[in-house]
Amino acid sequence: MNSKVFKILGPGILFASTAIGVSHLVQSTRAGADYGFTLFWAILLANLFKYPFFEFGSRYASTKGKSIIDGYAAMSKWMLYLYLLITIGTMFFVSGAVCAVTAGFLQNLFGLKAIFGENSTLYTNLILIIFGTAILVLGKYRALDYIIKLIGITLLISTLVAFALTLWNGPVSEGELFGDFSWKGSDVLFLIALMGWMPTAVDLSAWNSLWTLERIEQTNYKPSLKDTIREFNFGYLVSAFLSVCFLTLGTYIMFDSGETLSGSGSVFANQVVNMFTSSIGEWSYIIIAASSFSIMLGTFIAVLDGYGRALSRTATLVLKKEQNTSKTYNISLLLAASGAFGLIYYYLIAEQNGQGFKSLVDMATALSFLVAPFIAIANYSLVTNKDFPEHSKPPKWLRALSVLGILFLVIFSIYGSIEIYKLYF
Repeated sequence: MNSKVFKILGPGILFASTAIGVSHLVQSTRAGADYGFTLFWAILLANLFKYPFFEFGSRYASTKGKSIIDGYAAMSKWMLYLYLLITIGTMFFVSGAVCAVTAGFLQNLFGLKAIFGENSTLYTNLILIIFGTAILVLGKYRALDYIIKLIGITLLISTLVAFALTLWNGPVSEGELFGDFSWKGSDVLFLIALMGWMPTAVDLSAWNSLWTLERIEQTNYKPSLKDTIREFNFGYLVSAFLSVCFLTLGTYIMFDSGETLSGSGSVFANQVVNMFTSSIGEWSYIIIAASSFSIMLGTFIAVLDGYGRALSRTATLVLKKEQNTSKTYNISLLLAASGAFGLIYYYLIAEQNGQGFKSLVDMATALSFLVAPFIAIANYSLVTNKDFPEHSKPPKWLRALSVLGILFLVIFSIYGSIEIYKLYF
């Protein structure tokens, strides 16, 4: 592989890592375990209809040489304020959910419950938040880029091996591989949560543009728009394929087996690792446990970095004054980390005695889906308006897919909101 490819690689891999974490390890696996292949269509449509809006983040940055958040500011101050509101409203839930999942895998890997006792969940999450924040404050993008590339390949290989062996061995259940779905109540809530982070939240599309710009600055090399899109597409396709892999693993190994996924993060992590080892073999337990934790750690650090960058840039644009970039980034990072820990304490410790794992994840993913239409419309407007260079505008097929994607997000957001209202009010 030549040096040019190495210079380009980065943003797409970061995107894939961010996606593979909670949406795949948790939500896709849960979908398979609880419903079999019934929700395959939801995973397929979410990956398909969300694609344009993530691609537009990379397209805008490559063409304009600035982040799509700058585009929001140029579009309207109200759009910038709306993005700021969405960022603040989601970052604590998203960061907290990802940290909680990561903590579960860390507890499982090192048996931390035996060390910390009943406070294991609290201490593990605190350790992760301090570690992740320190890594980014000290190393920033370079450290993040290195970590993701180092650990991402391990879980990729493990997942592909487990997927192939699972197909070879066949499902544990001899019955139907499709479960019942009622289209109301808790079933709809899970559907919205599943699609909310499949492959990840639409508002995270701004991170693509920020990482693209950072990669250019880091390497001092500006790839062509074609190369930028190609690199992003690679990461997106890997993420989409792995979502199907995890759905299949959950269906073949856990659906109709009598086993349900736990609401405790550490127990859930053990179940996921055992799911892999049942296909590959018991000898692989420690490898799978380590690689699962590693990819979740990478996802958590990527999420912290993304919110730190997004909030920092948004605040600078709102204040209309260039700030010390490093200082505002660090402040934004600390805000995201401390808010995440507060929610973790509430959901996992105070409210449900460590059993609020599913609640936190579902809240974060559902919230992301409900705000998705606003970001989707804004991203589409930025890359199709008259101020965007004609030669860089998306092709007609992608514009058509964007319109369908916006309709998809709007319809399901409205439907989900109605069901949430009926369920809780």
